[in-house]
Amino acid sequence: MMLLPAAAMPYSHFRDDSINDVFFRVVANYTYDWESWHDPHGKLVWVNDAVKRMTGYTTEQCMTMADYPLPIVAEKDREQMRKMMAEAIAGKSRNDLEFEIVTRDGQERWMAVSWQSMYGDDSKHLGFRTSIRDITDRQGLKEQLRLYTEHLEQLVQERTARIAQLEKHRQQMEKLAALGELAAGVAHEVNNPLAGIRNAFALFRDSLTPEHEHYELLELVDQEIERIRSIIHQMYQLYRRSPQRSAEFSVQKTIRDVSLLCEPIARRYQVHLRFANDWQTKDAEGDRVCLPEGELKQVLFNLVRNAIQASKPSSEVTVLTEFESDRFRVIVKDEGCGIDESTMKHIFEPFFTTKGELKEGMGLGLSVSRNLTEGMDGSLSVESIVGKGSTFTITLPRGIAS
Repeated sequence: MMLLPAAAMPYSHFRDDSINDVFFRVVANYTYDWESWHDPHGKLVWVNDAVKRMTGYTTEQCMTMADYPLPIVAEKDREQMRKMMAEAIAGKSRNDLEFEIVTRDGQERWMAVSWQSMYGDDSKHLGFRTSIRDITDRQGLKEQLRLYTEHLEQLVQERTARIAQLEKHRQQMEKLAALGELAAGVAHEVNNPLAGIRNAFALFRDSLTPEHEHYELLELVDQEIERIRSIIHQMYQLYRRSPQRSAEFSVQKTIRDVSLLCEPIARRYQVHLRFANDWQTKDAEGDRVCLPEGELKQVLFNLVRNAIQASKPSSEVTVLTEFESDRFRVIVKDEGCGIDESTMKHIFEPFFTTKGELKEGMGLGLSVSRNLTEGMDGSLSVESIVGKGSTFTITLPRGIAS
């Protein structure tokens, strides 16, 4: 018998139970979603052919399946499906409950189920129907959206943190600028009378003979005057820097010059200086750069001196270089006590020092070093482990315009 579309069938046909049953099954089987019908106790009465397309299980397998549809449902979602069945048996309805299934060939797919109780003309509960659709693609889009949202939130957090950091840096720069103006002014005012004191002292010292009872104090006075001059010079370097002109030179030779300057300090602290590169055997052209040599020498001197002063007797300070086509690094390692986290935040601030005695420094060395390095389009970074030592890394271009 040919089945007619519903619109072509006379109403009287629907009064024929056999035609109604055939028509019902055709409509149900041509429904795209996975449809099933259950009696008032939850037992499966019928399921359409879409179940095989979605799950791989045939209608016959589903009809004989114990606890349908739980064996098809992923184990993690079975409890909520039991609750769904209990609600449906109790006459409740719900829409779009998401769960996961495992197909017959082992694939995991996302589904969404809606169910509704059915009642006859006499209001008798006839059971309930479920309609299940595949939402795997939708779930994938939701996951992509979630990851994208998390990424955006992370970017916002990073941007917010960066803005806060920049604001803090701006405030710090304003403070340093004000401090710099004051320090530079004081340095300028002190420099002139200091020059007069030094000249007068030189005349006074020349007038005394080594046999004078206080002659040995003259060297101490001269050292203190030199220390004041050095502090003033560093303050000028930090706040009123006059960049030197770039010139071509050998980095290894500059390191050798610095090592000669630091050797007396190393002997005093009983520290061994070690250089990982041999400037005497290295290719003469391989380590040549075009930078302000005096400024690089000043930075290296400050870092090596600090490393020596932070080291324990009989320990080692290592200086090594790494060259690339357009950049190079100079790395200064010590085996000292290291820098803790609270101190690390302040080590590049002017006048911050962890050295106990005033004679060991005024806390300007690292500030000046970073200022000079950044002035050469480079960077100065530090890594430290408390109890094991610190590593300062200077990264610079191999050449900058004067």
